[in-house]
Amino acid sequence: MKSAGYLLIVFLLALCCVGAGKTWRFFRRKKLLHIPASDLWKGFLATNIPLYTYLSDSLKEELHGHINVFLDEKRFEGCGGIEINDEIRVTIAALACILLLNRKTDYYPKLKSILVYPHPYVAEDAGMLGDMRVNAHSVRAGESWSTGVVVIAWDQVNCRARNIGGAYNVVLHEFAHQLDEEDGSGTMGVPILGEGSSYATWAKILGGEYHNLLQKVDRDEADVMSDYGATNEAEFFAVATETFFEKPLQFRKAHPALYDQLKGYYKLDPAGWLSSDLK
Repeated sequence: MKSAGYLLIVFLLALCCVGAGKTWRFFRRKKLLHIPASDLWKGFLATNIPLYTYLSDSLKEELHGHINVFLDEKRFEGCGGIEINDEIRVTIAALACILLLNRKTDYYPKLKSILVYPHPYVAEDAGMLGDMRVNAHSVRAGESWSTGVVVIAWDQVNCRARNIGGAYNVVLHEFAHQLDEEDGSGTMGVPILGEGSSYATWAKILGGEYHNLLQKVDRDEADVMSDYGATNEAEFFAVATETFFEKPLQFRKAHPALYDQLKGYYKLDPAGWLSSDLK
């Protein structure tokens, strides 16, 4: 049996290793945040992400730094025959990091890998029908897993991200799920809110808007948000995030209270950017 003193030494050494790892990560991130983006990267961002052109110079610089950190810490894997290149990595990383701008972040700490397919892929769903386990298949454009993986179909990014008039954005959607999962309670449509935010107010406004969308879907009425947001509270938060960034003016007009909640959470005002550009 090992002595208590030996176990204490092992414990203290483990703490030192953890502390050293955090210190190394802190200084590495600090260095990466100050590396400027290349002209090639900026070209990818301007071409593939219309919202990028509306960012202020300071937000663009912050985004470039976040992209550096993201690419350093996350692994991209090509699936279904696609080869990962700089355009894929930078575009997906940029969209993911837009959700992190203007606030303290730990860069999706649970996320390890991004799997990229060339096209929507077939995924297997398992469920129970009575006492019998049933496997079904569905075609998907993206997924967010609690095991540290996000799956993205590249052609959905490449064609949809260029259309600021459409509210669909698979990367924003799936990474909103990652934010939703950070508190460890699963995806429930309630991410970790910052200082000064009220969980009660969040629940009241998002819960009310979710039920309103459910009623609209039942009545077959159109909304600026996709019907998919009526699936559950987690999907509602992800769809609301997509719409907040991709159709901000229409979203603010149709859902001002919901827009203000997301504006407070993300610390960004995309409708304000577009409104200023229209003047």
